[in-house]
Amino acid sequence: MSDGMRIGIAGAGLGGVAAAGLLQRAGFDVVLFDQAPAFSRLGAGIQFGPNVLKILAHLDGLDKKLEAISCLPDYWVSRKWDDGAVMAKIPLNAERDRYGAPYITIHRGDLHQAMLDCISPERVRWEHKLIDFVDNGRDVTLSFENGATETVDILVGADGINSCVREKIFGLEEAVYTGWIAHRAIIPGAAAKSLGADVNAKWWSDDRHIVCYYLDRNEDEFYLVTGEPAEWTSRAGQLPSSQEALREVFKGFHLLVQGYIDATDVVTKWPLKTRDPLPTWYQGRTVLMGDSCHPMKPHMAQGAAMAVEDAAVLARALKELGTKDLERTFRAYHEARKERATKVQSISNANTWLRQPEDPYWCYGDNVYDLALG
Repeated sequence: MSDGMRIGIAGAGLGGVAAAGLLQRAGFDVVLFDQAPAFSRLGAGIQFGPNVLKILAHLDGLDKKLEAISCLPDYWVSRKWDDGAVMAKIPLNAERDRYGAPYITIHRGDLHQAMLDCISPERVRWEHKLIDFVDNGRDVTLSFENGATETVDILVGADGINSCVREKIFGLEEAVYTGWIAHRAIIPGAAAKSLGADVNAKWWSDDRHIVCYYLDRNEDEFYLVTGEPAEWTSRAGQLPSSQEALREVFKGFHLLVQGYIDATDVVTKWPLKTRDPLPTWYQGRTVLMGDSCHPMKPHMAQGAAMAVEDAAVLARALKELGTKDLERTFRAYHEARKERATKVQSISNANTWLRQPEDPYWCYGDNVYDLALG
């Protein structure tokens, strides 16, 4: 039951948008706040597995809309860095019936826009950076950098690894730099095709990798994202890089990888950070989800997926268990999510996922709507 509850969500990333859409459909009065001045098509790729597409089906059939515009890789291929030998070939859409939904690769901006389109526009407040909140036990007053204030019955912290909500509950603590950075670039799909690119592949050496895949059904864009050890001293979340830097980092890699790098133009880099698991994800009328409570390195392509799973379980808990006893409802959400999110965080940070032949069904075949709550 929604009980007329007004729910404020801090952060309009993929997890926050999913939470807003699912809670709106569950009958709650939802408002979504984000510090960005407006939506923008950020230049990055993302992979969403069947575990997420099963959730997006609950947003007015968004799964079908995304399937129509995304690339649908039949396999995940792991290759040896120097000679290109296949280390693992894992069925994805080749076993779609087994998983119960497709596996997609897509431009993150296109995905984000499609998800935002599932929310009533009047529920989104851009240029609202949360800087403080007060939970008085009856409601939560939010204060924003632009001077605005809002009052909600429940606050959901979906505001990322440097979450204001997390900091207010657990205190200021810097995210941990893992010693790794990631480069990313998008090249023309035609250039990738001319080289004979795999649809979706990861090239591994002992201490670095590069993941490469198409971003759309027509294969017009091809994405490169890396992971490698490096120093990072900047406070910035992202910095410009260069084709030359990529060449140096991946010197000696297979000629196909060199061809990808030769086709790059705009190259950026960012630090990979994480946090230790939290003892709990809620306090009073406030609850955390996604990177605000379990950030991870991106090496399983499941960080955003875990945020969307959080959103679905939280929406289920609030609808099915109600809002009269938030301690019980939030505890049920936390207990249903903590083990899985922590497992994914651990494997992702270790960077071992699908390097060798293994069955990923425990991850991709999961369906949060089969979970027992409470």
